[in-house]
Amino acid sequence: MLISPSGLSKVKDSVKEKIFFGNEPTSELLAILTIYFVQGILGLARLAVSFFLKDDLGLNPAQVSALFGIVALPWMIKPLFGFISDALPIFGYRRRPYLILSGILGAIAWVSLATIVHTTMTAIVALTLNSLSVALSDVIVDSLLVERARAESQAEAGSLQSLSRVTVASGSIITAYFSGVVLEYFSTRTVFLTTALFPLIVSAVAWFIAEPPVSKVVDENHNSDRSTVKHQLEQLRNAVTQKAIWLPTAFLFIWQATPSADSAYFYFATNELHFKPEFLGRVHLVTSVAHLLGVWIFQRFLKAVPFRVIFGWSNLLSVALGMSMLLLVTHTNRTLGIDDHVFSLSDSLILTVMGQIAYMPVLVLAARLCPPGVEATFFALLMSVTNLAMLLSHFVGATLTYLLGVNESNFDALWLLVVITNFSRLIPLLFLNWLPSVEESQTQLPTTSQPASVVNS
Repeated sequence: MLISPSGLSKVKDSVKEKIFFGNEPTSELLAILTIYFVQGILGLARLAVSFFLKDDLGLNPAQVSALFGIVALPWMIKPLFGFISDALPIFGYRRRPYLILSGILGAIAWVSLATIVHTTMTAIVALTLNSLSVALSDVIVDSLLVERARAESQAEAGSLQSLSRVTVASGSIITAYFSGVVLEYFSTRTVFLTTALFPLIVSAVAWFIAEPPVSKVVDENHNSDRSTVKHQLEQLRNAVTQKAIWLPTAFLFIWQATPSADSAYFYFATNELHFKPEFLGRVHLVTSVAHLLGVWIFQRFLKAVPFRVIFGWSNLLSVALGMSMLLLVTHTNRTLGIDDHVFSLSDSLILTVMGQIAYMPVLVLAARLCPPGVEATFFALLMSVTNLAMLLSHFVGATLTYLLGVNESNFDALWLLVVITNFSRLIPLLFLNWLPSVEESQTQLPTTSQPASVVNS
């Protein structure tokens, strides 16, 4: 049966709509999505870094958790990167040169890990430089996305954020399984050297960003004040003093600051359960697919659901499901006839889906609050609050791990660490009323250009 040209055109438009969530696939959008894709691809070295710190440098779980906290510091100062990008253009451009720079820094960091890093201190420097590279590119690409998301209708709200999360997850899926397999055949340093190629892709696609010189933007608007540092600081001050903005932000901080036992579990999985890198790659593959599944569930069924409902139920379910980890750390799953590998895979799948569903409203809320002219700075400011909370989560988790005596050879108190970290996730539920109410969730959120409605509290 032949399809008419008009029918074929409709089919193509339908495919584009499904793939790009209704957004026109321009060269610039494809460049933006490529940068998000690279963020996912960088997961190729995630396991290699963990094994490098554990085996090559001989660090214990508490030390690794603390190190990851230090390495995350560039994500705490993302607003500075956004401010520099918004206020200090390079050769007249605010986005493109910084993307090129971030790619070069990332390549240097991975090459350093592959060649000259032999101590804990040099590892911290190289990993922090890599973190700086990704954080810088993330600030810039987020600001580009926010600028375009502002034109979305209420019915399309969240489509660009969903598209970005799908792209990151797609990159993660491609490299997740291989992140474990390559360690069966190659050294960690070889993986680092291979990974060094990916940041350069960011530098290459930066040229496709459609960005007029700042001077032209100023001339068209007949208002040079918009690009001044003073004006940007005033916009930021107006934003952060609005109750409708800082109350949800405070909630997000509490939500992300609960302690984590991830580093302790990694050592338990490799030393006690004897999980091989290849299987840990499968776990990353499953969690990457779970990220996509979580985005799809949110986009299909939950994007109109109030923030309080999503956060409340996802937290409760995550705590309940997270307690199932006790079956694994006490080996009760073996008594029940459930293999360690099967249990770990299924548990990772469910918990990741719940986490992604809870995180999507964060992106939607943050993008809708950004005022024009300071997109990079303000979005980075909102996101850095959650990153600062994650830093606190790492350090509190490291402290608990140390105090409970959990290390690379002693997991007797790991069950207690699991209980404490899981029940701590109930704390944010006490502050759910800091999030927008039903009416506020379903209407346009305030920006700095208009008075903010007060969040019911």
